[in-house]
Amino acid sequence: MGFTRQELQAFQGAKVDDLIGPGVKLLFVGINPGLWTAAVQTHFAHPGNRFYPALQQAQIIDREIDRTNGMTGDDRRYLVTRGIGITNVVPFATAKASELTTAMYQEGGQALRTFVAKHQPKVVAIAGIGAYRSAFKQPKAQRGLQADLFEDALLWVVPNPSGLNAHETTQSLAQAYAEPAQAAGLLG
Repeated sequence: MGFTRQELQAFQGAKVDDLIGPGVKLLFVGINPGLWTAAVQTHFAHPGNRFYPALQQAQIIDREIDRTNGMTGDDRRYLVTRGIGITNVVPFATAKASELTTAMYQEGGQALRTFVAKHQPKVVAIAGIGAYRSAFKQPKAQRGLQADLFEDALLWVVPNPSGLNAHETTQSLAQAYAEPAQAAGLLG
């Protein structure tokens, strides 16, 4: 499946439903949906995004998720049954995260606190240090486990899996994602 630039632009501002179920153990938090994600209604869906391959390499999941064409209902049930949830700091789609303002991040951060308090995951993993710093006014925050709890959940800041994040590989992402997954009880 492919989209023209014009087709993708039609998804500017669209929302993508959260992937959440009862008993969520590990909540991954993206920056905001990209246009491809909005088009196929699947978080981290752009063909260049390494989120699902990294989860599989880390053995957090044991099967491939077709992000390019969008998840099936079976894929969604599988992730929810595993105790994995996915949401975003900012809920609406843009072509680039650079289109987001500090106010949008901070409003999204407050909404995320409410979301986490409601669903009570054991671990929250925010994918993107810049998003975390902006949303929660933590300009000196570093990646990894954060010292303070986040609405009673352990909080990790992990690398963004976007293909634009050239410093990371699928292997380095898998290693970073394995730490919060281990703390959530999803790995041996």
